[in-house]
Amino acid sequence: MAGNPMYEAYHDTEWGVPEYDSRALWEKLVLDGFQAGLAWITILRKRDAFRAAFDNFDPEKVARYGEGDRARLMADAGIVRSNAKIDAAIESAKIYLQMKARGEDFSEFCWGFVGGEPVQNGWTSKSQVPAQTDLAVEVSKALKAKGFKFVGPVIVYAWMQATGLVNDHLTCCERHDAVKRLAR
Repeated sequence: MAGNPMYEAYHDTEWGVPEYDSRALWEKLVLDGFQAGLAWITILRKRDAFRAAFDNFDPEKVARYGEGDRARLMADAGIVRSNAKIDAAIESAKIYLQMKARGEDFSEFCWGFVGGEPVQNGWTSKSQVPAQTDLAVEVSKALKAKGFKFVGPVIVYAWMQATGLVNDHLTCCERHDAVKRLAR
């Protein structure tokens, strides 16, 4: 989205930066689920409204949402209003907390798929960047097995790119090496 200041700022400061915080990884997974069928810029423009509507993506609060909260969310024009996506977000908060209660850290779970280190791709053109990979299929299956929804391989790969599990900045992009240096 060259020429869009919001998208460019996102690209230049957030996209691809390795995210190790469990709650932030979960938030981004939920937002990527809401993106299904839409352009990312739509979600990016609504991100602040999503954060306000979902109690800043506090899984403890979201997991307790009931019918009144669902109705409130469906009436909120600031977010994507989809019963299925809202239900998936609420359920994913419950799954996140169940994992935590079992001693399973969401960040460790996510980063375990890449051995704790971002996959460093060396794409030289946008046409080389896949919509999904075998790894995204594997992560998608693991998330689905836990009960997460809206986590197909294309959504999961976009999330992996956004959270820095993979570095898909093109090698000609100044962010490629900068992001690479941010890995633990």
